[in-house]
Amino acid sequence: MKNHKSFLSFILLFTTVFAYAQNLPSLLTEKNINSTFSILAYDENTQEWGIAVATNNIYVGNSTIYIEPGVGAFSVIAETEPGYAIAGFEKLKEGKTIKQAITEVKDNDDQSNYRQISGMDAKGNIFAFTGKSLKYWKGNASEILGENYVVIGNQLADDVLQEMCKTFENSKGTLAQRLLKSLVAGQNTGGQISGKQSAAVVVKGTNNDWYNQIDLRVDNSKEPIKELQILMDYHYGRIRLNQSLYAIREGNSIRAKQKLTEAEAMLDGWTGMYSKIAGANVIIGNEDAAVQWIKKGLSENPNWSVNLPAFYFLHKHPEMKSIIKPSSFSITDWESALGMFSNLGRELELINLAKNLIGQNVESSYLNYLLGRSYFFEKEQDKAIVHLEKALKMDGENIEAEILLKRIKTK
Repeated sequence: MKNHKSFLSFILLFTTVFAYAQNLPSLLTEKNINSTFSILAYDENTQEWGIAVATNNIYVGNSTIYIEPGVGAFSVIAETEPGYAIAGFEKLKEGKTIKQAITEVKDNDDQSNYRQISGMDAKGNIFAFTGKSLKYWKGNASEILGENYVVIGNQLADDVLQEMCKTFENSKGTLAQRLLKSLVAGQNTGGQISGKQSAAVVVKGTNNDWYNQIDLRVDNSKEPIKELQILMDYHYGRIRLNQSLYAIREGNSIRAKQKLTEAEAMLDGWTGMYSKIAGANVIIGNEDAAVQWIKKGLSENPNWSVNLPAFYFLHKHPEMKSIIKPSSFSITDWESALGMFSNLGRELELINLAKNLIGQNVESSYLNYLLGRSYFFEKEQDKAIVHLEKALKMDGENIEAEILLKRIKTK
């Protein structure tokens, strides 16, 4: 009976601990759970706040990163508790210091010994604490405060946080890039002794539009930080590609080629961008490179063939003859072919092809819109009006034709 009571007490204790703090390392099994490391930083030049974090649990970015531009930011790890950020932001808005904001929440938290919190206010002032019980976990648990940044972590190999600091202080690039470099340095130094599973980088700023704010997450992977690097390359690669296209429009061929080369290196693997890369190569006069990107898209993604009609103008290229087959084009395919001519600024070729198609009774509302728009660009307004009106007659909801026609007639 005594043994039965002892066993029951053991079960009750285990159940209570597990239910109350299910993300904590189990003191009964010595199994390491939910070890994490993060860096929180502020860039006073760009007015951005950012956090990079990695853990051996799933979707770390979901519960550890809290940023409110112009107010501050919080990284909440170990046994996470969103209340530190929710209440912390309110206290910062009331005029409390970052130390006061965190400490006041901590003083009302009976589980604070199992938490690790870093915070920063609107001016880059920082504060952090590491719960006293974390020292009993395997590995190292501590925090380091620097100028406009703070690193925290638990269950870490030796020197992880120190290397994160050195890397952040000495690295160049945007805040997001520097944060990720710091995270990579921490992982390369040994990272978490219990493994890795997810990682995230979030950067927000008071001057950023939504598309300039970064929220990149790898929720479940054997190599989360490496995959996070790929996502960041994609983010900045798309920016480089847009910069290349803008330089082309501005007539700056040297910058266009430079930015395109950078974009190609960063976007390798994102097949959805290959069509745009190929188009940019065509514009700068490198059709052979465009062909290679088309073939690369087809080899990496069988469904990429949906993009082929847009490259109709390459169908006579030696490497494209057996790939692009105009004889099998649908009306939608021909619309894609015409659209690419327009994107490339080759309006006369569009006009000739469209007229030839109409002569073969291959016609649609959108085809007439594209033809009308090309005549508009070529300053043949009467012909533009004819085809725009025809486009609307075929489809009264062709809003693009309606807008352009109205623009022409109101001049």
